[in-house]
This record gives sequence, C-alpha cells and structure tokens, in this order.
Amino acid sequence: MAGRVAGKVALITGAARGQGRSHALRLAEEGADIIAVDLCAPVPNLQYPPATEEDLAETVRQVEALDRRIVASTTDVRDRDAFKAAIDEGVATLGKLDIVVGNAGICIIAAYDEVTPQIWDDTIATNLTGVFNTVQLSAPHLIAAGGGSIILTSSAAGLKGLPFLAPYVASKWGVTGLGKAFAAELAVHNIRVNTLHPTGVATPMGEMGNAFPPLLEKNPNLGGMLANMLPIQVTEPRDQSNAVLFLASDEARYITAMAMTVDAGNTQY
Repeated sequence: MAGRVAGKVALITGAARGQGRSHALRLAEEGADIIAVDLCAPVPNLQYPPATEEDLAETVRQVEALDRRIVASTTDVRDRDAFKAAIDEGVATLGKLDIVVGNAGICIIAAYDEVTPQIWDDTIATNLTGVFNTVQLSAPHLIAAGGGSIILTSSAAGLKGLPFLAPYVASKWGVTGLGKAFAAELAVHNIRVNTLHPTGVATPMGEMGNAFPPLLEKNPNLGGMLANMLPIQVTEPRDQSNAVLFLASDEARYITAMAMTVDAGNTQY
C-alpha cells in the first residue's frame, strides 16, 4: 500500500547513514518529507567510524531521488539551541511536523571497570539527554499540527541487561521509560509515543561486535545473552524501518506507550 505517510513531515535524528538513513528513505518512499539531522563529527572512544557530512549529503541525494523534499543539517542533539534552530528551520521550510524519530545514538563496548567518566557522560548525553531534547523541542510542532507519532530508538539492551554495555544499557532503559512517560503526557494532544527495540543491525555500529569475543572469553557464561532466537546474527536497517513506518502511519493510530521489539527473539532469552 503506497502513500502510508503521504503529505506528512518527519524529523529523523542520526539520519546520515545506518538506521537513520534507512528510516528517512522508507518514510520518503511512502510520501513523507524529511528533516534530517546528524552530528557528522568524531566522538571520543568510538569503536567505529563516525558519520560524515558526505554521508548526510548522500541521504539528501537518495531522498530527493524519491521526489521528496528534505532539509538537512549537521546538528548535535546535545546542543539544545542549535538543535531547536534546526528543527524550527525545517518546520518553517516544510510547513509542519507530524512524525519524530529519535534515532541518534552511540555505543561503546567495554567491561564495567573500563568505562571511563567520558564514555559514561558521552553515552548518556547523546542517547538519553539527546532523546529528551528531541521530544521536548519537537513536541510543540506536533501539538500545532493536531497530533502525530514519536518513535524513539531504544534497543534490546533497553529491555535486558546486556553485558559489557553498561552506559548503553542505562541510556536505553532510560529511553524506554521516557517513551512511556512522554506517551502519558502527550496523549491529550493526540500524540503517540512508542519505543523501538532492535537486536543487532547491519550498520557501522552493529558491525563492531568484534569487541565482544575477548570479553566473552573471560565470561563465557554470558554469551547466550547476545544470541537471537531466530537463526540470524543481525537484522537489516530496513527491517527496523518497516516498524518505524508502521508506528508512524495511521495503521498504528491507537498504539502508544508500546515497546516494539524487532529483535529476532533476543529479549526472550
């Protein structure tokens, strides 16, 4: 069924590549215009290459190839003033805001006693405070539009205590809770808020799993926590984007405060 979000405008954070780009393209395929933001800069201690301005430009190219409009900016979700300006500019250009996808995040694998204060602070600031900023700064535009849908990217790690990811787990459990709290407060405005919980995804972040084996050699009894029930290692970004599309569409008009798992059964172990 084509046009499931036709005429709508979607804000997507972390849109330069990976899941964020996939979400932008999937929503654009179904008729949405896009406000795309991404840091596009190095992050200390990151174990995979950061997104670049060239990546964001490629997202723009691919969305425009679908004959949809897109407003893109290199913006840090931790910088409230710059982020607000980017959202407001996008809404001024595209006319309104109906869908928000809080997708920006980082992940650093480390044993608990190797987590530095900077790793902790950067992870919480990006993954949790950044999501809070995303909702708080975009909600007025959704209210002005008469309602909308907010999808916050949590993780399987936002439903279980995956090992060697303590800051990430803390941030993603926080996102899960924020989703439910925002759903309660924003329901009066006909705004739905749901969280998405992927297992591993075939993105630059998802491909850094080679950091796990040395840690699991010392803790082999924990390996099963990382396994999926279905016989796959990782999902594809589009698998997650299909869930985002559903939650953004009117097909999900009465779904809110839900934790949607697209995790191949990971959280059942």
